[in-house]
Amino acid sequence: MKKSFPSITTWLMLLALTMILAGCAGSSAKRGGGYYKDDGPMANAPKDLHLIPDATPRIEPFAQSNLRPYQVMGMRFEPIRDSRPFSQTGTASWYGKKFHGNTTANGERYDMYAMTAAHPTLPLPSYARVTRLDNNKSIIVRINDRGPFHSQRIIDLSYAAASKLDMIGPGHAKVRVEAITHDDIRAGRYQQDAPAEQKKAFARADQDTPKQSSPERSPSADPLSEFIASQERLGQQTALQDNSAQSQAADQPARQDGFFLQFGAFSSRQTADKLAQQLNNDLAQDYNQPVHINNHQNFYRVRLGPFNSRTEAANAATKVQQVTGQSTQITYED
Repeated sequence: MKKSFPSITTWLMLLALTMILAGCAGSSAKRGGGYYKDDGPMANAPKDLHLIPDATPRIEPFAQSNLRPYQVMGMRFEPIRDSRPFSQTGTASWYGKKFHGNTTANGERYDMYAMTAAHPTLPLPSYARVTRLDNNKSIIVRINDRGPFHSQRIIDLSYAAASKLDMIGPGHAKVRVEAITHDDIRAGRYQQDAPAEQKKAFARADQDTPKQSSPERSPSADPLSEFIASQERLGQQTALQDNSAQSQAADQPARQDGFFLQFGAFSSRQTADKLAQQLNNDLAQDYNQPVHINNHQNFYRVRLGPFNSRTEAANAATKVQQVTGQSTQITYED
C-alpha cells in the first residue's frame, strides 16, 4: 500500500506553528526570581557575595525626571516625590545577568553584584531596608531603578542583595520594605534599626571614619538645597584650580571595562570638579590613578578605577572610607 506524506506546504505550516508556540512559551516562562528563563547568575559568580557590604545611606538629590507619573504594561504608577516614611510588605524577586550592564532608570549601569534594587514608586535614588520575614535577615539597598512591573511583587533586588537574603534558589520571598528617610540618615536611625551583626559593622565603620564637624543645619532647609550646600562646603576646604585644561584632563572616556568606585553623580560639573579635587588631595599618597569625572547622560560621575575585580574594588572602598570618610558605590562596566 502506498504511504502518503505531508506536502511541503503542510511541513512549513507545522514548522511555523511550532516556532510561534516556542516563542510564546519562552516569553511567558519565568525564572525563579523574575520574568525570563534565560536570566540568572553568571557562570563565574563570586563565591563571597555575603561579604559585600550593605549600601551606606547618604542624602542624595532625587532625579527629577523619575518623579513624574508613568505607565508600564497598562499600569499607572505615581512616584513618591519627597523623603517620607514608607513601609510595604509583599513578595520580592531579583534580576541578574540578563540586565547586567544595562542602564537603570536612574541613568546608572545595573550591576548585579552591587547592593541595589528596583522599586516602582520610591524616589530615585533613595535607600531602603529589606527584611526577609521567614528568616529575619535584613539588608540595606540603594534604589536606583524602576520595577518590578508585576501585580504580585513589590521590589526587584540585585543578585547580590537577593543572595544575602538567601533567596537566589527559591527566586522570591516575602519581605518588608522600609524607606530610609533623610531624617533617618541625619539621625543615624538606620543603624539603630539594624540587626546585631550589622550594628557591629556600622560601629567598626564609625571607628575607622575620621570625624568632621559640620555647621548646624537650618530646620527649614530642604534636602536638595542642603545636599548642594554640603558639597559646596566640601569643595571650599581646598583651593580649586578652575581651568578648562585641568577639567579636560580629569575626564575619562564614557565607557571603560572593570569595577569602579563611584562617589556621586551630579548634574553640575562644578560640584563634581570640587568633589574630585578634594578626593584627589586626600588620596594622593595612596593611589597613583586619580579620581576622575565621567560624563554619562548629562550626569558627571565622580569615580575611581577601574579595578580588575570586585574584591579589589571592595578593598579599595574600605581604604578610601578610612582615609576620606567618603562612602562609595561599586559599579561595573563591560
